[in-house]
Amino acid sequence: MKRLLPALLAVLVLALVLAGGVWLMRGRLAVAAMGRIYAKALGHDAIAELPDGLHVGLCGSGSPLPDPSRAGPCTVVIAGRRMFVVDAGEGSVRRLSLMGFQPGQASALFLTHYHSDHIADLGELMLQHWAGGAAAAPLPIYGPTGVDQVVQGFEAAYALDRGYRIAHHGPKVVPPAGFGGAPHGFAADRAAPDVVLIDEPDLKVIAFPVDHHPVEPAVGYLFVYKGHRVVVSGDTAPSARLEAAARGADVLVHEALAPNLVAVQRQEALKAHRDNLAAIFHDILSYHTTPEQAAAIAERDHVRYLLYTHLIPPLPSTALYPAFLGRSGEIFHGRIRVGEDGDLLSLPTGSQEIRLSHRLRTFQ
Repeated sequence: MKRLLPALLAVLVLALVLAGGVWLMRGRLAVAAMGRIYAKALGHDAIAELPDGLHVGLCGSGSPLPDPSRAGPCTVVIAGRRMFVVDAGEGSVRRLSLMGFQPGQASALFLTHYHSDHIADLGELMLQHWAGGAAAAPLPIYGPTGVDQVVQGFEAAYALDRGYRIAHHGPKVVPPAGFGGAPHGFAADRAAPDVVLIDEPDLKVIAFPVDHHPVEPAVGYLFVYKGHRVVVSGDTAPSARLEAAARGADVLVHEALAPNLVAVQRQEALKAHRDNLAAIFHDILSYHTTPEQAAAIAERDHVRYLLYTHLIPPLPSTALYPAFLGRSGEIFHGRIRVGEDGDLLSLPTGSQEIRLSHRLRTFQ
């Protein structure tokens, strides 16, 4: 024992010296680690790394209600090597980047309607597409009637910023012609057929009206790429037009509101004498879809995978997922998931596989 003691002391002293060295070098080590992080962030093309196919992810699975783990509504759809974004809720542009998908890579933005929570980051998406991607042309923005007014409003708000950036960085870095968005409006008439927005041999993007009354117009989108079909519901109560679009879809990305949990919010708002909030919690029930209703739609339409998004109310713990879902798992016999920011479903061309990955965790 006496012989071991000096050896143990020597090991202890060596460990303390090494620990002290690491502590003194922590700044240099952190800078080196930072370099590796930025090399990964700037040096790889996340889209090129994906297999050819149709991919759909959540750059925002939240709602207007504050949720630290979820950005506002945003869905990213990648068809082959082209990236499309559906809605741009608060914080979603940063989420998109943290998933490894750069806003400058966006081929177009599709807006479902003009509630504030779906357009809050529109200005940021246009800015990052322009300045981050050195775009020579504005971002194409598709939306039902009213999109021109929305885009012009954001461009006006960012007009001073546009001037600052061109003056500071120069037109080669931020080409003046690439600023803002190019609105492509269309009529979403309930009495008319669905609207085909992109019609190519391998890719089709189709808009259809949904029921978000009194919000008019409001639409969902169907993406078809090499035989695979993904439907994004937008905000809606149960809708026959959505059901028709979702028939036989591989993935249905559907909004969901759990009345049982919203009732808890309303009860607490009344106790706190927040009558305005209590009224809102009552009113929102009429123009959203419950998880069980969405599950019934997916079951009737023979959907393969149901991904819930625009979650109301916020779910701060996964322990709330069963209460949120209710009987959804009994109603729908396909795969079902309560969406989280960073989720990405991949449907490789020529395969029936649907792969789930978590881009936020992978990228970070």
